[in-house]
Amino acid sequence: MFENHLANLAFQMVKAIAILLLSRWGATIARHLSLRLLKYAEPTLQKFLVQISAILVWMVGAVAALNAMGIQTTTVVAVVGAAGLAIGLALQNSLSHFAAGVLLVSFRPFEVGDAIEGAGVAGKVDNIGLFSTTILTSDYVRITVPNGNLFSGTLKNNTVMGIRRVDLTIDISDRAIEPTITQLLSLLQDHPLILDEPKPTCHVEAISATATMLYLRPWCAASHYEQVKSEVLQIVQEALKAESQVSV
Repeated sequence: MFENHLANLAFQMVKAIAILLLSRWGATIARHLSLRLLKYAEPTLQKFLVQISAILVWMVGAVAALNAMGIQTTTVVAVVGAAGLAIGLALQNSLSHFAAGVLLVSFRPFEVGDAIEGAGVAGKVDNIGLFSTTILTSDYVRITVPNGNLFSGTLKNNTVMGIRRVDLTIDISDRAIEPTITQLLSLLQDHPLILDEPKPTCHVEAISATATMLYLRPWCAASHYEQVKSEVLQIVQEALKAESQVSV
């Protein structure tokens, strides 16, 4: 009788091992099929879903192997489910960031390399993960922002349209308005980074007893925004200063 029990146990173990080997083969198949089905998906989301498909196959194989050995899996599944619920409640913030990460990589409000503003941070997107996004600021500080913060708040993408308007406020003091507007617009014509279309504009923002404020608004490629802003301010300041010296 003891020999029969050992033989039965050995047979059950062989079945369990065979099931685990089949699970390994099935996980490989699941990876390949997932990669083929998700070949156009965003790389981060693709990698995650491929891993999930393999894990699901292994979970099914583990339950089948336990059943093959005569171990009741109902209790095991219940315990695992309860543990999963407890872990889910404990990590609900992380899960919300994960869900936001899936939506970000699916809907793509921004991509790696875009200049964005959101969650109180401004900079260039360095990496988009499933739980957080890393952003490089203009002074080369790397900031990690939870995806939930980016997805739930207002998000500004400065790159996606390809061009940007540079808004500059110029104080022309007591100079004549119309000739000064013409002069400022002429200063922009020779700048190699300023676009011809849309055309630069200049108009009055405010007038007081001591100053006249103009809006000067050239357009440029989004990647040249900071450079154009700095150079135009310098050109305008030097031109107005030179005119003041001549008039004196």
